[in-house]
Amino acid sequence: MKHLLSTADLSKEEAVGLLDTAAQMAATQSREIKKLPTLRGRTVVNLFFEDSTRTRISFETAAKRLSADVINFSAKGSSVSKGESLKDTALTLHAMGADAVVVRHWASGAPYQLAHAGWLDAAVLNAGDGMHMHPTQALLDAYTIRRHLAARGSGLAGDGGDGVGADLSGLRVAIVGDVLHSRVARANVALLRTLGAEVTLVAPPTLVPVGVGAWPCRTSYDLDATLDEWRPDAVMMLRVQRERMSGGSGSFFPSPLEYSRYYGLDARRLARLADHAIVMHPGPMNRGLEISAEAADSDKAVIVEQVANGIAVRMAALYLLMAGDSSAEGNDL
Repeated sequence: MKHLLSTADLSKEEAVGLLDTAAQMAATQSREIKKLPTLRGRTVVNLFFEDSTRTRISFETAAKRLSADVINFSAKGSSVSKGESLKDTALTLHAMGADAVVVRHWASGAPYQLAHAGWLDAAVLNAGDGMHMHPTQALLDAYTIRRHLAARGSGLAGDGGDGVGADLSGLRVAIVGDVLHSRVARANVALLRTLGAEVTLVAPPTLVPVGVGAWPCRTSYDLDATLDEWRPDAVMMLRVQRERMSGGSGSFFPSPLEYSRYYGLDARRLARLADHAIVMHPGPMNRGLEISAEAADSDKAVIVEQVANGIAVRMAALYLLMAGDSSAEGNDL
């Protein structure tokens, strides 16, 4: 395995194997000493051209717990702010001997270019590129769903614990909100379908991407009908990305109040979920807009757990890319 660029590239076997490895990594994190010697002597560079809190800290923590050396590179305050190109930045990292580069970039396709342009000899992990993909977020979401629901869906997780070896067959996941601007939604649709889950996207028509009919999922404009008739096992609320709405939020919906009324998860909708259903959010949350404080802090919410699971999933990704089976080298995971 060489790179992790898109969930669309993952086979079912690869996805399940990665989730199983994440379960093994999570087990080590309950020990008194959490650090593993696996990547000692290796260098991981966090190359972030966009602001990030959860993803950057999660990758940094994952690398350090595998004993790798970590270099955090932010575009702000670096030569990038002086006009340095992505190519020259990559050549600099190559000269420094980077073994893996975790990249978040505002341009869709930037991680792919880093991986295949021949500028550096390192594993590339996509930490979010434009509105395209966020594969490790989708993997941690799938891992969280599997921990809670895999036994209910596929029956393959014998004890209902981490669901090792299980896919997500038979489960229903509703992804609600700003699908248009969401790399999380795109990554999740591809991965969840690969793992056997059924997915429904719920959004106002103005926040549904052109060409969504070709995606392997259903589309609905009615959240209440989806909750009442389709009965999802997991509801994933998406952040309204107002910073990507160049015309202002009014170009996509009349007002925050109206958006919340029709597409927000509030106490009334929370009460209509099945007893076993879970509530998810990739963060950061706009409390009071796409999700109420009551829903975000309810017993059904696994939002904080998603953050914790992200460390194990990213440990698994770094391990498989940097210390995994060498026979798979040269292939994109």
